This record gives sequence, structure tokens and C-alpha cells, in this order.
Amino acid sequence: MKLKLYREGKLAEREVDTRAFGEKVLYRTLKDALVSYQANQRQGTASTRTRGEVAGSGKKPWKQKHTGRARAGDRKSPIWRGGGTVFGPKPRDYSYHMPAKARRAALRGALAGKLRDGEVVLFERSGFSAPSSKEARAILAGVGALEVRGGSRAIVVLSEHDANVWKSFRNFPRVSVRTASDLCAYDVVAGGLVLAEPAALEALAARVGLEPTAGEASEVTQGGGAR
Repeated sequence: MKLKLYREGKLAEREVDTRAFGEKVLYRTLKDALVSYQANQRQGTASTRTRGEVAGSGKKPWKQKHTGRARAGDRKSPIWRGGGTVFGPKPRDYSYHMPAKARRAALRGALAGKLRDGEVVLFERSGFSAPSSKEARAILAGVGALEVRGGSRAIVVLSEHDANVWKSFRNFPRVSVRTASDLCAYDVVAGGLVLAEPAALEALAARVGLEPTAGEASEVTQGGGAR
């Protein structure tokens, strides 16, 4: 597959082997991965008070009968203003985890979808000897990530952590930076345009790529090694 390559201020094309990402997107697995990620981000600190926790007297407001009013046990009743809450939220842990194989399949499918839609652009990291928002803006403008009013979403994928690159892109509100080892399916789906280093794409292929089929494996063996 031919992908766009941003290098030294110009856009070119580079032939990239993307067979490791496959062509099929497992939408149910991808959806499960996104919901799992969002659930794991919940703090789970919401709390309400029951009638036993609300401050107030437990005295009966009036006698049971012959007042013409409805029966009442105390002022902390859930049907009274300022009373306790019935079945309200309590602090809890919402997190749960998917199998690692399923998470890899979700990430692989998300990348396959981005490749199919032409939303993956390669770039060569240079000129970041120091933090430079000017250089970062030039890259985003060069790949068309700033054409939308307010700036479109983009995620920068690096082969390894680089503080200068992170500091350069952090001033753009809809742009995030991840390493290939930290990238997840939610980052790809919610990130918009994927701006990746060639080495980062290779690392992702090694991390979540499909195993070669028997025919491909024999072809590689007969050819004298991996291509």
C-alpha cells in the first residue's frame, strides 16, 4: 500500500507492507475495547446518602392517625425534600479488562480501518532538537490536519518517547502523542488522523500484526529470509 510521507516540508509517497494489519475489522471486538477503555477511565467516586446517612431527627413528625395528613415516619424519608436517596450511586470500581488477544485484535482492526480510509500519514522526525511548536504546526499543516476550522483531530505515534516532540505538540488541543507500545484502539478511533513514524508503524505491525499464512511463510523461506 502506498502511504503519504511528510519529509523535509514536502509530501511524497512510500510503499509500505501493511498485510500484517489485515483487511477485516472486527467491529464487535472494537466496540468492546472502546467501552472497556471508557469504563476504566471512570473515577467511580459518585456517592449519595441514604435515609440512614442523612442528618436529621428520627422523631415522628405527627401522630399516625386523625390528622388528615399522610402517614410519615421521620423527616429523612426519600419522598421528602432533603430526605435520603433510594438506590443512588455509591463509590465503586467500574474497571474491567479484556483478554490481551482481543485488545490486540481491536487495535489491529482500528489501524486496518484507518489504512483503508487513507487516514494514516508517515512523517520523519527531524528538527526537534528542542521543543518547537512552530515545527509541529508546519507538520500538521503539511499533512492537512489544520484545514478544518479549529484544527482537526490527530494522533502522533512515535517509535519511542521523545520529550521534545511531546512538548511541541501539546499546545494543540486536539492533538495527542503516543508511543507505539502505548497505543490502544481508543486512541486510534478517537484520535482522527494517524501521524506515525515509519519505525512506529513497523513496531505496531510486530506488536499486533497477523501471523503469516502457510503460503506466505513458505514463500519467505524459499526466498531466503524475510523481506
